[in-house]
Parts: sequence; structure tokens; C-alpha cells
Amino acid sequence: MLSHAKSNLAAATFFKAVAGSLLALSALSFAQAAEQPPIRLVVPFPPGGSTDIASRIIQPKLAELLSRDVVIENKPGAATQIASQYVQRSKPDGNTLLVSFDSHSLNPIVRPLPYDTFKDFRGITFALRFPLVVGVSKHVEANSLKEFVAAAKADPKKYSYASTGLGSLNHLAPEELKRMAGIEMLHVPFAGGGQAMQSLVGNITHMAFLSYAAFKPQIEAGNIKPLAVTGAKRIADLPDVPTVKESGYPDFEAYSWIGIFAPAGTPDDIANPLTDAFQKALNDKEVKAKLANLGFEVMATDGPTVDRYAVEQYQRWSTFVKDTGLSLAK
Repeated sequence: MLSHAKSNLAAATFFKAVAGSLLALSALSFAQAAEQPPIRLVVPFPPGGSTDIASRIIQPKLAELLSRDVVIENKPGAATQIASQYVQRSKPDGNTLLVSFDSHSLNPIVRPLPYDTFKDFRGITFALRFPLVVGVSKHVEANSLKEFVAAAKADPKKYSYASTGLGSLNHLAPEELKRMAGIEMLHVPFAGGGQAMQSLVGNITHMAFLSYAAFKPQIEAGNIKPLAVTGAKRIADLPDVPTVKESGYPDFEAYSWIGIFAPAGTPDDIANPLTDAFQKALNDKEVKAKLANLGFEVMATDGPTVDRYAVEQYQRWSTFVKDTGLSLAK
């Protein structure tokens, strides 16, 4: 009887010790998770532009998948160089990522950079692409691209267009259209899509090529008139707005894009899980629907694909600048 009691006591002591160990390990794991710094998605523009909007749609699902806090950091300025250099100089630990715009490929065409675009970053995913909307201020009398071109030809010095900076896609794409249409417009660069859009609303400039995500509230409010879209097909939410191709320029097509990049030295065992998480977040049914409603097309590729695409875009637009003699000087 005494032996049986001792046996029960020993068993109870053993299980108590095991439970205590498990609780301690659980507490340690929780503490380690709590100590993990947030993943910072560094956006090179002020709030309100397409890159910022898309990042904030993806952010909650990405945080859920990674079981980590994910925060958006807006670091505008110097045509995205401030944000890019900040990420390039960060530790390659997966905690600081660049939400890059098409300017990632275009900046090397425009100016000397304090980093090498194609060597100092490692692609995580080609996240999204989207056509731009050719929008004009409500004060512009034209209601179609054909009418705007006719007005610009009739008064060559009257019209201007806004962009997010020299060498950005919403600078180069209007320049390509200008040459195809044989018109003149003054280029007025701003620091981001939100500011460029407000210049139209305030009747400071007349036209801009911006994302539907940036334009949508002002289109719905009647402050901006969409004349065309730059992609191969119409945007579902703007079924009555033709493409630039349909408007008389069959060779015109341009997409803006968003890629996620890490510092170049980020190892595979950190980069690959990030790629996987971004792909799952982007393809989540709810996230994808929100993005589609704003004109974004989910790409969700692997890292090497976005690295190749960045080079291809650089080659396309550097050839355009060289062939046309477009000045990118301030």
C-alpha cells in the first residue's frame, strides 16, 4: 500500500515537472515571438498613391500569414532614392523591405544613384501591375482622348500634365503619347500620386496618367474625368472608358508595377518564406478582390522573375529615351 502511494506521488511529481517545463517553453516561445521586430514595408511615396494603397490592402493578410506585425513606413523624396537607399543599407534580415514602384527600373535612366538598382537588391515578388488612367480635370472641356488631342493641337501652349517625378512611368507614358499624337504639354512633376492628383482637382494641371486606385475617389466625386486607360484591356470598374489603343493609338501600351525587394545579401532561408507569404497574401480571395476593384492585376511571382522584369523595363524605357532624345534634366 505504501509502495503504491509512493509510486503515485512519483508519477504526480514527474507529470508536474513535465507540465512546468512545457509552460516554461511556451512562455519562452511567446517571449521570443513578442521580441521579434515588425516587418517594415518601406513605401517611397506619401500616403494616397497607388503603392501606398496597395500596401495597406496587403498588409493585414501578410501579418496574419507571418504571425508578425507588419507596418507601412512612408519615406518619400528624391524620386524614391531615400526609401531605396534606406532599404539597401538595412540589415539583410528580412525585416525591412522595399515596396518598389516602376521608378525602380526607371531611376537609373534618369540620374546617377548612390546604389546599384540591379545588384544591391534581391527580388521577393513581382506583386502587381496595373494600367494607368488618363485623367483630366473636370475643368477640361474634352470628354474623350480624341477631343483632348484636338484641343491640344488647337492651343499647343495651353495644357500641362502632372507626374510623380522625372523619369517616372507617368512622365514617360505621356511623353510617348505626345509623340504619337503630335501634341505638346508642359510636364509638372510632383513628389507622389496624391499630390499629382490634387493638382488636377485644383485645376493647377490638366492631365495625369495615374492608377485607378489613386483616381477613383475623385472620379466618383466628379472632379476627374477618365478619358482612357493605358493597358491592353479596359478596367472592369470603368467599362465605358476605352483603352488608348482603342482611342486611335494601337501601338500604345504601358503598365505601372509594384515589386517587393530586400537588401541583396538576404539569404534564401529568409527570402523564400517571404516570397511564399506575399504570394499567399496576394492570392487571398478577399485581398485579390479588393485589388481588382482598384484596377490592380495580381502577378505574385517569385523573386528572380521580378529581378528580370526590372531589367526588361529598364531596357524598354532607356531605349525610348535614347531614341526620342527626351531630356530628363531638371
